[in-house]
Amino acid sequence: MIIRGVQTDADERKTHFGFETVSEAEKTEKVYKVFENVAKKYDIMNDAMSLGIHRLWKDRLLHVMNPVPGTKLLDVAGGTGDITFRFVDYVRFRLRCQTRRELKSRQSLSWQQIAESYGQNESKSLGGSHAIVCDINKQMLKVGKQKAQSLGYTKGVSWVVGNAEELPFDDNKFDVYTIAFGIRNVTHISQALEEAYRVLKPGGRFLCLEFSRVNNPFLSRLYDLYSFQVIPVLGEVIAGDWKSYQYLVESIRRFPEQEEFKAMMEDVGFLKTEYHNITSGVVAIHSGFKL
Repeated sequence: MIIRGVQTDADERKTHFGFETVSEAEKTEKVYKVFENVAKKYDIMNDAMSLGIHRLWKDRLLHVMNPVPGTKLLDVAGGTGDITFRFVDYVRFRLRCQTRRELKSRQSLSWQQIAESYGQNESKSLGGSHAIVCDINKQMLKVGKQKAQSLGYTKGVSWVVGNAEELPFDDNKFDVYTIAFGIRNVTHISQALEEAYRVLKPGGRFLCLEFSRVNNPFLSRLYDLYSFQVIPVLGEVIAGDWKSYQYLVESIRRFPEQEEFKAMMEDVGFLKTEYHNITSGVVAIHSGFKL
């Protein structure tokens, strides 16, 4: 961009788009286009690329989170809703367990009273829990909303267009912040981490599920071969888009390794930081608290 013959600092700054060097503004546009292109086939491709294992990774994230009724979740880059839907299911399960415990302690209740108790808990809308899916890409949110309607996730879920680097929320608002397979696509990772810290309540938890560094040399070679030789082909066959999936593979290699990302979390103020490698480090769950 030229303003009165002077190039702005923002346009001079360079970053990476996969293995390509681009301006920061250009990266934002390119990433947006990638996810706009893949949105309709996003879930199908996730299953194809990971052989369905991504579902287990996301289940693991929820078990690490272990949300209780009343939890306020912000699911950033949550697009098609996979994490939020699991959150809703988990909270519903905790509510059912809570109801059973309460009813067992009151053995003299009639069948009608028991039925009414279950009905009342259903009407509480997740016991006060609420999830906001926030994504910069309108097409991804559109797909997520359609899934929510078809699968019955209509209560306790909101959808908001927003940038991870400049979230449209007040300070100290959420109990848990999640970002799954999204933070490697932001232009300024540290800025996204600062925003995560800002919107979390004191005591709130940051959880990131992201592709990481494989710690098994033999598996690492197989993983690289599969990533660069198979995944773009799947993208072309299933989604008609080789370039987007080539970028997604390359972006994984540019993302900081486990210890480096942990240090970035600590730099913005997160404490009790840790990570758990899954599938030999193909993905990792990073956790930190705002204390």
